[in-house]
Amino acid sequence: MSNFNSADIAAFKDVWVFCEQREGKLMPTDFELISKGRDLADELGVNLCGLLLGGEGIESAAKELGGYGADKVLVCESPLLAVYNTDAYAKVICDVIEELKPEAFLIGATNIGRDLGPRCAARLHTGLCADCTHLDVDVANYIQFLRESSTLDVDSQKWDMEDRNLKMTRPAFGGHLMATIICPRFRPCMATVRPGVMKKNVFDQAKADACEIVKPSFQLSESDLNTEVVEVVKAAKKLVDLIGADYIVSVGRGISKDVEGGIKLAEELADVLGGVVGGSRATIDSGWLSADHQVGQTGKTVHPKVYIALGISGAIQHKAGMQDSECIIAVNKNDTAPIFEIADYGICGDLFKVTPMLIEAIKAAKAAK
Repeated sequence: MSNFNSADIAAFKDVWVFCEQREGKLMPTDFELISKGRDLADELGVNLCGLLLGGEGIESAAKELGGYGADKVLVCESPLLAVYNTDAYAKVICDVIEELKPEAFLIGATNIGRDLGPRCAARLHTGLCADCTHLDVDVANYIQFLRESSTLDVDSQKWDMEDRNLKMTRPAFGGHLMATIICPRFRPCMATVRPGVMKKNVFDQAKADACEIVKPSFQLSESDLNTEVVEVVKAAKKLVDLIGADYIVSVGRGISKDVEGGIKLAEELADVLGGVVGGSRATIDSGWLSADHQVGQTGKTVHPKVYIALGISGAIQHKAGMQDSECIIAVNKNDTAPIFEIADYGICGDLFKVTPMLIEAIKAAKAAK
C-alpha cells in the first residue's frame, strides 16, 4: 500500500516533463516543454527532469533532451511501453511520481497528453490545468505577463512575492477570457500545455553530454493492461502542419463574398512561398476550413518566419496565436483593423485584388534569381 500523500507539499521537489515519443522519435513538443521547464526549475531553484517511456532502446533518445535544458532524464523501458497504452503509461508514471515526488509535472496537450494527464491527476489526487498557453512561478514575471496581455490594473493588486505556486494560464469561455489557475494544496501541480506556445531553446551539445540518465524501478505486466493495442493505423489525410511551417497564409471573414475563390488565392500564395494555409476562428466556425487550419487561442499558436493575414480583422484571440511571428503582413480593406497594430507591413485594400499581385511579384522575384 503506497504512503503517497499529495497534500504533503514539503515532500515534493523538482520539475518534470513528460516526453512523448512515436516509434522511438521525440516530438517537437518535448523540446518546447523542456525549454519552459528549464525556466520554471530555475525560478524554483530545483532540477528539471524529463520522463521518457518507451520500448527497449528508447534510452538512446534521452540525451537530446539535455541539450534543451534537462538536468536528468528518467527512462522507463519495457516492451509494453513501446506503443502508447493508457493503462500502462498511467501506471508507470504514477508509480514513479509516488516514489520520487516532483513539485510540478508538465505534459503536452497532444492527443496522448489529453488522455494521459487527467488519468494521472485523478490517481494522484492532485489538480490539472488543461490546455495552458502560459506558465509562471516567479510573481514578478507573472505580473509583467498580465501587464502586457491583459486589462487588469496589476499595480492596484496585492501580491505575495514569495508565492511558489505554478501559475497556469489558459483560454476560457471559448477563448473570450484568459484564466490563471493555481493548485495550492496538492502536488504535483499538473498542466497540459498547448503545442507551439512555448519557445524552444537553442540546442547545446555540452549540456546534452552532461545530462544524467536515470532508470527508476517500476513494475509492469500484462495483467496491468485492461486494453490491447491491436494495430496503429496512420491517418489517410495528412493534417496541415501550422506549427512547423515557416510561411503561413491565413484567411478570415474578408473572403466571405467568394469563399472558394479566397481560399484558392491563399493556397496559391502559400504554394509559391512553400507554406501552408491557416484561418481565423470565423473561417472554421463557418465551415470554410477544417479545424486543423485554425490559428489563435482556441487553435494553434504559431511562430513562422512570415505570417500573411488576408481579410483578418485581428481579434485579440487571433493575435495571441500569431503575434510572435518574425514578420507579419496584413491585407485588409479596413484601415482601422486591429491586425495593423501588430503588422510589420500593412496593405489597405481588397484581398481579391492584392493577393494576385503578391503572387505575381513573388514569382517574378524567384525567376530573377
